[in-house]
Amino acid sequence: MRAMEGVAILYVCSMAMCFLVTRRLEGMPVPVVLEIQHHAPGAVVPTDLSKQISPETIDRLNQVLNNAASRPGVDGSGGARLTTRGPYSGQRAGDYETPYPNATHTLGLALLIDHTHLSKSSEVLRTVMTNRHRYAELHAHSTYSFLDGANEPDDLASAAIELGLEALALTDHNGVPGIVKHAQAGRAHGLPTVHGTELTLADGSHLPVLARNPAGYHLLVSAISQHNLDAGERRDPAHDLPTLASALRAVPTSHTGGTSGTCLILTGTVNGPLRRALGDPHRPGTWDLAAADTCLGHLAELFAAPDRGRPVGSSATAHTTHVEGGGHVEGDAAVGLAVELTLDGGPTDAALTKILARLAHAHRLPLVATGAVRCARPTDARLADVLTATRLVTDLEGARGHLPAIGRWLRGAQDMARLHRRSPDAVDLAADLASDLAFDLSLIAPDLPDADVPEGYTPTTWLRELTRQGATRHYGTPQEHPRAWEVLNHELDVIESLGFPGYFLIVHSIVEFCRQSGILCQGRGSAANSAVCYALGITAVDAVRHKMLFERFLSPERGGYPDIDLDIEACRREEVIQHVYSRYGRDCAAQVANVISYRPRSAVRDAARALGHPAGVQDAWAKEMDRWATVRPGGLTGRSDEVPAPVLDVAEKLLRLPRHLGVHPGGMVLCGRPVTEVCPVRWATMDNRSVLQWDKDDCAEAGLVKFDLLGLGSLTALRLAFATLAERGQTVPDAVEEGELRTSQTGRPWGLHTLPEEDPAVYRLLTAADTVGVFQVESRAQMATLPRLRPKEFYDIVVEVALIRPGPIQGDAVNPYIRRRLKREQVTYLHDSLKPALARTLGVPLFQEQLMQIAVDAAGFSPAEADTLRQAMGAKRSIERMDALHGRLVAGMKAQGIDEPTAEKIYSKLRSFAEFGFPESHAFSFAYLVYASAWLKARKPEDFYAGVLAAQPMGFWSPQSLVADARRHGVRVLPADINRSLSQATVEQKGEHRVAEPPEQWRTLTPHPAALTSLDVHEDLAVRLGLAPIKGLGERAAQAIVAERRAHGPYRDLADLARRVSLSRPNLETLAASGALDSLGVERRRALWAAGVLSDEHGRHRGASHQDPGAWFQPTLPGTIAGAVAPALPAMTSREQQVADLSLTGVSTYGSPLTLLRPGLSAEGVLTTADLSDQDHGRRVRVAGVVTHRQRPHTASGMIFLNLEDETGLLNVVCRAGMWRRYRSIGRRAGALIVRGTVERGDGVIALMAEHLQALPGVPVTGSRDWC
Repeated sequence: MRAMEGVAILYVCSMAMCFLVTRRLEGMPVPVVLEIQHHAPGAVVPTDLSKQISPETIDRLNQVLNNAASRPGVDGSGGARLTTRGPYSGQRAGDYETPYPNATHTLGLALLIDHTHLSKSSEVLRTVMTNRHRYAELHAHSTYSFLDGANEPDDLASAAIELGLEALALTDHNGVPGIVKHAQAGRAHGLPTVHGTELTLADGSHLPVLARNPAGYHLLVSAISQHNLDAGERRDPAHDLPTLASALRAVPTSHTGGTSGTCLILTGTVNGPLRRALGDPHRPGTWDLAAADTCLGHLAELFAAPDRGRPVGSSATAHTTHVEGGGHVEGDAAVGLAVELTLDGGPTDAALTKILARLAHAHRLPLVATGAVRCARPTDARLADVLTATRLVTDLEGARGHLPAIGRWLRGAQDMARLHRRSPDAVDLAADLASDLAFDLSLIAPDLPDADVPEGYTPTTWLRELTRQGATRHYGTPQEHPRAWEVLNHELDVIESLGFPGYFLIVHSIVEFCRQSGILCQGRGSAANSAVCYALGITAVDAVRHKMLFERFLSPERGGYPDIDLDIEACRREEVIQHVYSRYGRDCAAQVANVISYRPRSAVRDAARALGHPAGVQDAWAKEMDRWATVRPGGLTGRSDEVPAPVLDVAEKLLRLPRHLGVHPGGMVLCGRPVTEVCPVRWATMDNRSVLQWDKDDCAEAGLVKFDLLGLGSLTALRLAFATLAERGQTVPDAVEEGELRTSQTGRPWGLHTLPEEDPAVYRLLTAADTVGVFQVESRAQMATLPRLRPKEFYDIVVEVALIRPGPIQGDAVNPYIRRRLKREQVTYLHDSLKPALARTLGVPLFQEQLMQIAVDAAGFSPAEADTLRQAMGAKRSIERMDALHGRLVAGMKAQGIDEPTAEKIYSKLRSFAEFGFPESHAFSFAYLVYASAWLKARKPEDFYAGVLAAQPMGFWSPQSLVADARRHGVRVLPADINRSLSQATVEQKGEHRVAEPPEQWRTLTPHPAALTSLDVHEDLAVRLGLAPIKGLGERAAQAIVAERRAHGPYRDLADLARRVSLSRPNLETLAASGALDSLGVERRRALWAAGVLSDEHGRHRGASHQDPGAWFQPTLPGTIAGAVAPALPAMTSREQQVADLSLTGVSTYGSPLTLLRPGLSAEGVLTTADLSDQDHGRRVRVAGVVTHRQRPHTASGMIFLNLEDETGLLNVVCRAGMWRRYRSIGRRAGALIVRGTVERGDGVIALMAEHLQALPGVPVTGSRDWC
């Protein structure tokens, strides 16, 4: 028997086995684990071998170990133990686990064991006692390296546990976008986690950096943030080594704590600075050792500890690292640099190991093995290769030179030891280093910034004072409305007990900035449940009036801050965002990232490219995919047999995989200390925006508080409508004929907080589905539901807002609710325990809060667990998160006495809300905006249409459809005019301009008989279209025209306009062709003739060049230039004017494009939309119209919905999947159609089930708004 250091030799006899175990224990105590493994071919391997090994055998082993460990000269600083383990179980048999505190030096053990002690069966015994390598992966990339990693952090952690790794580091590129999920996965799997990144240096090389502790993490993140922000704009990272070293060795702040030297630098893999200095990785004969030595010396000078490794023998307790080439180097707990050794199993492995070991020894640095992991398991390697090809914008063949010889998946300790057999201690050292580097990321959570509080107040007392002031305005004194003040005091007590006054004050300060800046702002989300928020002006929804439950908004049982989102005018949201940056500082405020994931089209395109298909084919296949469904035939919009199965297989794996980082629509994080120390911040593509690398879920997990500042175009429309009312001096009257007014609102300007409540005109308009332009209820599906729902009170609007959404549709809630509301179906419940939550919605679940209540009542969830359910429904990958709760929900319901089939049905209802769950508090806030816009349309239609047109682009309908709807209701709409229009649409009073007005523009209008409802039209008011929407003119030129007119009076003629305002030739020609110059008394063609000549009338530089601007020249007399007066030209016909208007402005005030074609269509038996009201259900008819929308909702089972518009109204056309495939080319391309089909009637809703599509040529259109 012979023993070699670090090697175990096994001898097996016929009746006995001899074990020789050797192990070197170095530095810090490392336990020896003596493993006994056995199995029989084809047999089930027992989990607990201690049941098959007799206690006598264990005692004999213990005696030998104790005797060996107590030899003279052996100190007691190490440790060893005996344990038994099944080869695949990974579970230690704790019953026979014995520590040996005195085993420090190499142990040579020989022991004879009678095989009958192990088993009396006929198994083939194989018992191994060996030195067990330890390993932790210190270099791994997840999907958050974006196209350089194939697995989510949870997959990597799961695979690491299966392989028995002692820790796992995540080193995604240039930041930590996946680090929170990495920490979550580590906690979930019981795996120590190391947190780091792989930075790109100025020369393009990559440098892995690992944080040792929270202090090191703060320094690393701060260094990344500072580098990004110092660039001043969005740029690719290019770190400078000295600057990075200085940042990582900076004196920690009071916030970061710790000491310097809190990060470990690895020299990198083939793209690292050391390997790059060495040379071509495939040609060892050309390697430049001097350059590599210089590079490593530079890195050591910058990052390594000055007192690192000393020669062995200088200390009796030295922790030595063996390196090939001779000698040992001492490691050091404070070391900041390690030489990274990553092998690929190729012919250069031996040379690379030898050279890197020699360099590490020469510079007294440790040599550590890593796998440079890109995927979790071998089965993921194909996907990792596809992502590499995608990153390189090539196919797999073109990426061959960039793919490793062996897959970069996670490997266990023994596999790594075999790969690194020339330097196995580099494998063990990875585990040793990981034990020093692992820490819990939850230690980094910051607090909110301090709120602005006047002198003499605390946040608590100032919040109470602001609430008192607001409550007095809204409710009056406590004597006038005692219930409201009682609710307010209760809410304030809860807010104060949770320590949240500062949170409410921060939200209030943002709302107050909006108010002072004239920006309309409306709180939503849970804010609608709070009377305090109503008193502070954060929301217009009165929680007291609507009896909202505050405990759903905030309660001691729910952890974390409440959820208050602020909807802000979309066109002015940037002002608010920049105010927040200015108020709290760029270091303490940042926007939240949004992870952009693969969808079917992008997945198929990248999969096809990677597999070598031509670009045109890639695009064709991608266009066949629905935007949001699956890549399989159910997600195809056309034929499914075109896309090859290999492409679909790869695309399916890509689906929902993170592809790159975007910016959340409005989420902002505010911190009391620099957020740049918590998560890297970079510049966004949009100017002056900085954004975190974490999405909203990661921010919430890390304890960062997010404030949502969301853009909503409808708020701009409402603000503009209220503004035109204020300009005419209109205020809230003492009384109204219909609806309820609070006396405290009398005399105040019209606004969200001053509207009459429960106005019957609003419900008449909604019941008739006369909702073109009305916020949230103007879509095809909403308009088809309103006549069936027949809203009569405010809560009916709340239900309508929530009902037509994917969650209730997928949960089969829409039709049951409507049938029950119309008393055509009895109200039932799957179980009596659901009644308290669902009674208000007739037994049909519609809101997230109801589902939370169901979880509490039916499944025994605590409020905190119910909040977990809410988070699961509102999160990305919510289907997966809901499925993770399946067992707990069903088990809880069964415990409450609900049978399993019913429990599964209830769970199915809950699961259908995943990704689309809508909170009741959101619905209340949106419903109030629905009410406000519907009230404006019914009572102040001119202001309503002007506001909606001026706020374009927004909403469901085009400006042409809005104008057509206004004209059908008898609302006067006047064309854009340089002497009357502003830059955007506004309300014009008759006679308010000094120029003569064409009498035909103010002739009496009568509503079209097909108008769904009557509006309060005002004869002396009109909607005047703006100048800015004219094609090619733009806002700046329009503002210049208006400003000059206001300063110096109306324009007298075309030459006067050209002389006074600097307009280009295309600007003048567009104004002429669009009819905006009609008030100058010149016909369009003549104006167009003169426009080109007069474009120089404003003046220009004559003889200008790059060197010499030339002299300024302007004609002496206006209009004297040759060609300024046009000859007699034929006037444009009405059709030509309509075509010009639609082409140049997108709007025609001359009526529908079908008006001129109607005689011919009627002669062919083609009906108008209004004619269908007289047709019976099932009648086959032909209808013509302009296509305004094409939709294919993913909840519609492949059906396509078209919307047609003619001079009488709108029509919803339903196309079955088979019919659409037959006429798809016509349906997708034609601007106007003649549709043959059968009439569908029911509950006041009329639709057409299409059978045949025919293109209708010669119709000028503005284009459709398609989601198809």
